[in-house]
Amino acid sequence: MKILPIRTKSKHYNIYIGNDIISKFKIIVKREKIDFKKTLIVVDNKIPKIFIKKLKSKISCDKKIVFPFNASEKNKNLNYINSILEVLLRNNFTRNDVIICLGGGIAGDVSGFAASIYKRGLKFINIPSTLLSQVDSSIGGKTGINNKFGKNLIGSFFQPDFVISDIKLLESLPRREIVCGYAEIFKHSLIKNKKLFLFLDKNLKNILNLKKRFIIKAILESCKIKKKIVEKDEKETALRKVLNFGHTFAHAYEASLGYSHKLNHGEAVILGMKTALNFSFKKNMLSKSEYNLILNHIDSSGLPSSIKKYFSIKDLNKILSFMIKDKKNNSEKINLVLLKKIGKPIFNKQYSKKKLGLFMKKILTN
Repeated sequence: MKILPIRTKSKHYNIYIGNDIISKFKIIVKREKIDFKKTLIVVDNKIPKIFIKKLKSKISCDKKIVFPFNASEKNKNLNYINSILEVLLRNNFTRNDVIICLGGGIAGDVSGFAASIYKRGLKFINIPSTLLSQVDSSIGGKTGINNKFGKNLIGSFFQPDFVISDIKLLESLPRREIVCGYAEIFKHSLIKNKKLFLFLDKNLKNILNLKKRFIIKAILESCKIKKKIVEKDEKETALRKVLNFGHTFAHAYEASLGYSHKLNHGEAVILGMKTALNFSFKKNMLSKSEYNLILNHIDSSGLPSSIKKYFSIKDLNKILSFMIKDKKNNSEKINLVLLKKIGKPIFNKQYSKKKLGLFMKKILTN
């Protein structure tokens, strides 16, 4: 079991990474010196019952309530937040009690947000069940929900008490979900660590097949990158913006499709990164050799790579509309994170809707 300490200004906590470490939950709680009498376990409906049963058996407290959550972007809303709050209030949870999330990033965002606003904050333990949530949303304390205006526009920064990333949970995932999580590992390598990129390029098959040595290393090294960035910029005022590489495009792609199953978050991020890479290359920021090196990795791995598979020119205005509404913008211009070379991102680059529209038009028509 690997232990990765996260040290932000608002809170210090640990991430535990390993195989079958839910079985060590009681030991970890004791190590963390966390006491609670009541537990609300928010469980993603996709979680196999064996893991729920195992977790419940390892929790020692007076009251354990399981809240099943049908995790989807459409259900990441205020209605579900109110449902969780109602359970907490009806059972008179105090700020010394705990919400435990056993689920992916959507469940974690909803659970964490509920924990942050209930009586101005109660204890929160995150057990991310997807590769995406283990390397991304479980680190850094971002919580949030969607509404008709866009993704994650309502939320808070709220750090967990600790995180358990159990790779045993990943074995129940379909390959599409593994690819989804890989997108964030891939992104972290592009913005911060060429050595990690070369490791991914060499060992992609072993990582996607969840070979223990390779997947644990990929998760750990990816988490280390996000850890360093979050510790320096917890509230995303400067450096943390680099983590949004590809995401301004990606969130617009997701929203344009109504957060449907046609395109999951990780697939959208891969398409978003490819769009950002193309834009970086066209603007003479990224060299042709590095551009081709990255594209070859995407194409040879079978990752989603064709934007035209999901969108046509008729979708252009809708995509641009969602890009303008992105929460990272602070003017009428669209804020992008681009790439100078592997490990060297450029952020706070702003472009007009017209300029990006012309660029996107070429992608969708050529």
